[in-house]
Amino acid sequence: MRREVTSLNFPRNEKTSPVNRLFNGASRNNLRRIYSGEGEKSQNIPEIVSSFLNYSSIERGLSPRTIDAYRRDLAQYMQWLKKDIIKVDSYSLGRYISELRGKGYEPSSISRKISVIRMLYRFLNMEGKIERNPLNEIVSPRVEIKIPIFLSEREVERLLNVPSTNNLYGIRDKTILEVLYGAGLRISELVNLNVNDLNLSKGWIKVLGKGSKERIIPLGRKACYWIRSYLRERKKEDDEKRRALFCNRYNKRISRQSCWKAVKKYALKAGITKKISPHTLRHSFATHLLSRDADLRSVQELLGHTNISTTQIYTHITQERLKRAYNKYHPRA
Repeated sequence: MRREVTSLNFPRNEKTSPVNRLFNGASRNNLRRIYSGEGEKSQNIPEIVSSFLNYSSIERGLSPRTIDAYRRDLAQYMQWLKKDIIKVDSYSLGRYISELRGKGYEPSSISRKISVIRMLYRFLNMEGKIERNPLNEIVSPRVEIKIPIFLSEREVERLLNVPSTNNLYGIRDKTILEVLYGAGLRISELVNLNVNDLNLSKGWIKVLGKGSKERIIPLGRKACYWIRSYLRERKKEDDEKRRALFCNRYNKRISRQSCWKAVKKYALKAGITKKISPHTLRHSFATHLLSRDADLRSVQELLGHTNISTTQIYTHITQERLKRAYNKYHPRA
């Protein structure tokens, strides 16, 4: 029995639409024609794509940021296609990939765009709109696996010791760094933490990750200590109970951008020359666990990765350790 998927409307305000911002200088009439289906037998294109986005948001639990990225990629595809999305064959899709290459897109960007289109056609096949996925014969570009940037344990110590703990916001920033490194959180997970997500007496924290998947992960002693210190200091300035764990100077939930700027600022003060971001602390968390012989499956669960292949980018550490052991102990090394 086929599911009914409610349509999710595209943004109608052309000035604020992410799609309109995407096509710099693109004709507004062209964009309007794409969404309305004028000139083509494709009146159902917006509804089809909107249904897919709605399915991705509600049934798959993808975040608004991910849905927005899907919408932009699909709008770009429809702008190029200029015909009924259902009547596409693998040859047309091959031409689209060639054009993306010609415009200088990185293989990783092309692979992401093709992945979104592949999911759209898989959804259309599942809904009975098409008989087969035209992307079955298309192989996504090979993406080079980049070893993530991470900090050494000494660099992490230097970074964590930079924030001043003489005032509320210094304590807050110190706590943010401790939690990012101590729990390996994504920045979106950190900024969305609420006070009632904590169980400091048992050293656990509840996190809402990608795809709205909830996980319970341990929190180290130092992170727990600084969270308590921050909450005590915050209570002195504002007795009103606030839901968000980390707040800005206006008592609002702290933003991703503010955290990103803080990490960059403290890294500069710590004399760290690597190009880092809040995610670098997540990479460092995983790397240091594996370097101390944690098993890959445990690290996968702590990071909230759906597939262990995602966690395997950190195995460079175990490989380097094996190489050092080989060079040290093998008589023919």
